Amino acid sequence: MKLTIIGSGYVGLTTGACFAKVGHHVMCVDSNPKKIETLLAGQIPIYEPGLEEIVKQNTASGRLKFTTSTEEGVDFGEIVFIAVPTPPNPDGSVDLRYVEKVARDIAAVIKGYKVIVDKSTVPVKTGEKVADTIRRYAPSVEFDVVSNPEFLREGSAVADLLDPDRIVIGANSPRAIAKMQELYAPFVAPVLVTDINSAELIKHAANSFLALKISYINHLSAICDAAGADVEKVAEGMGMDKRIGRAFLNAGLGYGGSCFPKDLAAFTTISNQLGVPFHLLSEVHNINTVQLQRFIKAIRDTLWVLQDKKLAVWGLSFKPHTDDVRSSVAVELVRQLVSEGARVTATDPKGMESFREFEPELAGKIALVDDPLAAVEGAEALVIATEWPDFAEVDLNEVKKRLIAPLVFDGRNLLDPWTMKELGFQYHCIGRNSAARS
Repeated sequence: MKLTIIGSGYVGLTTGACFAKVGHHVMCVDSNPKKIETLLAGQIPIYEPGLEEIVKQNTASGRLKFTTSTEEGVDFGEIVFIAVPTPPNPDGSVDLRYVEKVARDIAAVIKGYKVIVDKSTVPVKTGEKVADTIRRYAPSVEFDVVSNPEFLREGSAVADLLDPDRIVIGANSPRAIAKMQELYAPFVAPVLVTDINSAELIKHAANSFLALKISYINHLSAICDAAGADVEKVAEGMGMDKRIGRAFLNAGLGYGGSCFPKDLAAFTTISNQLGVPFHLLSEVHNINTVQLQRFIKAIRDTLWVLQDKKLAVWGLSFKPHTDDVRSSVAVELVRQLVSEGARVTATDPKGMESFREFEPELAGKIALVDDPLAAVEGAEALVIATEWPDFAEVDLNEVKKRLIAPLVFDGRNLLDPWTMKELGFQYHCIGRNSAARS
C-alpha cells in the first residue's frame, strides 16, 4: 500500500520506517527542511536502536521517501497519518494546534477518497474535530477518519512496531476498517476494532495505568524502608500473581519522559472536562513528585550541606536506550542539586547532546564528561539517575578509588546491595536500604 506520514518526529519516522520495512511504500512529510535534508542523507535526528539501519535500507530501496510538501504527501498515500506533536498546555490540557493545522492543510489539497489516521496521542473526540475541520474546508471530498494509537516505548520502538502487543483501530466506516486491516496484514498481533472515541481513550488509559503502577511501587518502597523490607522481593512476589504482573513494578526516582507526565496530565484534564474527576491520577502525580524529594533528602541528610559539594551524576536521559531528556527525572534531579549549590559532573551514553540542546542554561552550570570514571574523579558521592546497562559494567573498585568517600546513591536500584557492601561502599538505594545495611 501507499502510505503518507505527516510529521517525521519520533513517532512518525519510526512508524514510517517500519511500515516500509514490511513492504509498504511510505512518504514521510515534515515542515522542517533541515530535518528532511538530514533524512535524505541517510541520517536520523534521534537515537533509537535499530532505526537508522531501517531508514537507510528502505530509503535506498525506494520504499521510504521524504518531502516537505503536504500536497505531494496527500496525493501519494491511500492512508494519511497525522503524527505531529501534541504538547501539553500549562493547565495540563493538550495543545492541538498542530493537529488542527494538518487537518486544514489536508483539506486544502485532498482530491479523492483518503483514510485520515490520527496517530498522535490526542484527547477523546479529537477524531470528530478532525473530521469536522476537513469537511468544513473540503465539503465535496469523501474521506474517513480513524484513530490508531501508538504504543511505542522509547528504546524499543522498532520492536514494538514490528512485533506489537496489539493493534487498535478506531473507526466508524467499514471501508476505512478494511483499508486498515489490509495495512496491518503483515503484522502478527491481535487487532481490536472499536469506535473512534474508545480508541482515543485507550492510549491515555493505558499510559495512566502504567504510571499508576510505577507510583504504587515507589510509594511501597518508602514503606519497605520504614519496615525494613526489600522492595525488590515484594515486587517479585506481587508480580508472580498473573493478575498483576512484574512489569512496571521497579522502584526508582519515578516516571518521566515525553509520554507519561503529559498523558497523565491530559487524562486528568479530560476527566475533569467530562465531569468525572479522576482523583486517583492526581495522587499518582503527587507520589511521583514526592519520590524525587525523598531521594534528594537522603543525599542531603548524608552530606549535610550540598553547597560546594562535588557530585557525580550518572544519567541524564529519562530512561536507558534513548537520548530523550524531556521531562527526565534525572535532569530535574540535577537541577535541584545545582539549586542547592552542588557542583555537578554528569555523564550519559546518549543523552548529553540532547541535554545541551533542551537544557542549555542548566548545561552551562555543570560539567559534562563522556567517561563515567572521569565523572567520579574527586567527587564526594556518586548519584545514579538513569539505569543504563553501561553503568553496571563500570569497574566499581576503580570508582571507589576515584571518589573522595565510597558513597553511592542509587536512584534506580541498578547495583546489588550485597556487592556494594562487600566492596566497602556506603550504599543508598530505593526501598532496599535494609538489604544494603544488613
